[in-house]
Amino acid sequence: MSYTATAGTQPVWDESGAPIATLFYTYYQRNNIKDRAGRPLIISFNGGPGSGSVWMHVAYTGPQILKIDDEGFPVQPYGVKSNPNSIIDVADIVFVNPVNTGYSRMIPDKEGKMPDREQFFGINADIKYLAEWINTFVSRKNRWESPKYIIGESYGGTRVMGLSLALQNNQWMYLNGVIMVSPADYKLYRTSQPIYSALNLPYFTAAAWFHKTLPPELQSKDLLDILPESEDFAVNTLMPALAKGGFISAAEKESVANKMSYYSGLSEKVILQHNLDVPANFFWKELLRDESGQTIGRLDSRYLGLDKMEAGSAPDYSAELTSWLHSFTPAINYYLREHLNFKTDIKYNMFGPVDPWDTENDNTRDNLRQAMAQNPYLNVLVQSGYYDGATNYFAAKYTMWQTDPSGKMNDRFTFRGYRSGHMMYLRQEDLVSANDDLREFIKKSLAKGKSAKY
Repeated sequence: MSYTATAGTQPVWDESGAPIATLFYTYYQRNNIKDRAGRPLIISFNGGPGSGSVWMHVAYTGPQILKIDDEGFPVQPYGVKSNPNSIIDVADIVFVNPVNTGYSRMIPDKEGKMPDREQFFGINADIKYLAEWINTFVSRKNRWESPKYIIGESYGGTRVMGLSLALQNNQWMYLNGVIMVSPADYKLYRTSQPIYSALNLPYFTAAAWFHKTLPPELQSKDLLDILPESEDFAVNTLMPALAKGGFISAAEKESVANKMSYYSGLSEKVILQHNLDVPANFFWKELLRDESGQTIGRLDSRYLGLDKMEAGSAPDYSAELTSWLHSFTPAINYYLREHLNFKTDIKYNMFGPVDPWDTENDNTRDNLRQAMAQNPYLNVLVQSGYYDGATNYFAAKYTMWQTDPSGKMNDRFTFRGYRSGHMMYLRQEDLVSANDDLREFIKKSLAKGKSAKY
């Protein structure tokens, strides 16, 4: 498929019109399109916060992807290859790197003074300047007529929830879709512990099933046949039990621990030692402790790690992240320099310095609800991997359920799960199905002549 790729930069300005940062982007347009006004534009972000927009760019939706094996592990020689699954057939895509990620940087003023970091590094500051940047980009590229979508992975989920309303209310830009890939909902992370802790259990079930540590009656079934059981237990039994804290009866506590053990692959003893509240980092260390002595990955629990000691309450490192950096870093640097001819001595920040990150006044979940209520065209797709232990799939479902408490917009939410982790597209089978799901969502959410009204 013929397309044009543009790697470039575009400024961020302060209120006086002075440039305070420059953002690096890569923009893909399919060639030979007669009706550009009817062609969707996808604006893509990764997360972190502080992550470059490299992951989905060269592994998921972009027309070129990195060389890895069919399960997502590094191979040599490093590099890129054509991506026949890219959604470039149905939409143009721009991958945006926020300040201090990729090649994006703050710009000093005439006196050499750097801008105030608070203008960039926080939930609301991030949303504000990126919404303004998107407005400029859309104007420069003459895309105001196009149906528009924003996609965010991990922390990018929080980012795009907030952007949906900021674009609509402050930039007067209305979207057809918000896509959240393995979303990190910071409001959920600060929720009272019984809720958040209980939401981990179905992920525990999935990871334990993958590593064949569940009881035979569960292990013999397909993953998708057992997850509903674990979800039901998590919401209707575990969550109420955790809410009782130290005042739960001994009999109920033991009964719940027994069933947790059944669904998690952990011993009843260690569950009771944690008072039913088992941290995910302990699970990553504990699940295979008495078998292989290996740890499992945080963002993708299919990956295995080797710690200095088998003892301890958390892994020494993230086995999956080191593997990903191993393959992605040479791929993106090679691709941008040699394929797109964007050559600079600036380091490409896979992860950039953005701390401290201001997480106060996080209303992004309700921002999304309000944007949807005001815009009948706006639909939402959530994609999650069952083996993601950081932003787990059941927490993503919970965020989706809680976005509109009225239930009046349920038909505008879609959830899709995959038999992989945080970056489900690294597994070849899921690369195909996840892109197909994106394609289907885009096509279904186009107006097709219908008016935006209730």
